[in-house]
Amino acid sequence: MVVSSLRNLLIVLALALSLAGMLVGAPVRAQDTGVPYWASLRGREANLRVGPGEDYRIAWRYHREHLPMKVLRVMEGWRLVQDPDGVRGWMLARFLKRERGAIVRAPEGAPAGWLAEMRAGSEPGARLLWRLQPGVTGRLGDCVDGWCEFDAAGHQGFVRADAVWGAGQP
Repeated sequence: MVVSSLRNLLIVLALALSLAGMLVGAPVRAQDTGVPYWASLRGREANLRVGPGEDYRIAWRYHREHLPMKVLRVMEGWRLVQDPDGVRGWMLARFLKRERGAIVRAPEGAPAGWLAEMRAGSEPGARLLWRLQPGVTGRLGDCVDGWCEFDAAGHQGFVRADAVWGAGQP
């Protein structure tokens, strides 16, 4: 009887220690499922921090809605992001939206004064609607055959995918 009770107590103790080890000893990891992915700034202002918490200092303040961000890592309510200039830091998820944005960027080797052409259709011969300066941001639509739908403050058309950062695979 004593041996049986002692054995049951040891089994219960072993199970309790095992459960405690799973709860306490499990490493806290970022939830990296589905990353990287594209996102964009939800509003006109967002802070980029040096770490995933509001106690970390602000490294950068963004003031541009639809600015694209590449999300590299997910950790609770925080996202490790990379901006178009390659700057990396942590941002609260509430400052981001899954709607894709893009920023006009001059392709490698473009001449000084280069402007992106926004056309009525997705081909080089389509009617020219506007010329966009580097730095213009907007909503990015579908990209097919090297052309992307782009909406810059209500000006809608198609731009070459290599003229915007935020197109293609993150």
